[in-house]
Amino acid sequence: MLNFKEIASVTLILFSVIDILGSIPVIIDQRKRNGTIESGKATLVAGVLMILFLFFGEKILNLFGIDVASFAIAGGLIIFIIGLEMTLDRSFFKNDPSLGGSASIVPLAFPLIAGAGSLTTILSLKAIYGEMNILIGIVVNLAFVFIVLKTSVKLEKILGKGGVNILRKVFGIILLALAIKLIKENLLS
Repeated sequence: MLNFKEIASVTLILFSVIDILGSIPVIIDQRKRNGTIESGKATLVAGVLMILFLFFGEKILNLFGIDVASFAIAGGLIIFIIGLEMTLDRSFFKNDPSLGGSASIVPLAFPLIAGAGSLTTILSLKAIYGEMNILIGIVVNLAFVFIVLKTSVKLEKILGKGGVNILRKVFGIILLALAIKLIKENLLS
């Protein structure tokens, strides 16, 4: 059943985890290195990964004998670390630039947009929210991702380095609070 409060919550949570605004410097760097970025291709690949994980992620976990609550707690810990990265300007997770491939797919679609953080978050959110509400939240975020990829150079000029940094810190704090909520709710279940 559609619940607009849930859709808004999921959208904001995924927006924080994907952190597409905080990724503007990476996007601009990839554009400079490769000449162009295929915004549609990057958005489509990221969307397919997230939607597949929404519907089949639990089945994959079952293959390994892991329950959703345990995965949600693990996801909460990862989200907590991502929140720390954003608020403290420290990197705990390292991306491997030697992976190669198209800049639209690696590193943009995966792991920047549909990376460990967003996939873990999607599965963790299933412990709290309905699948349809999560799906709509994913689609709303993908639309926003597409717009940001298309307009990243203009956005950086408008926001400036300080504006991007402030957004990153605010969404980092939101992620820390979400992580604590996920861990608390799944420990008590």
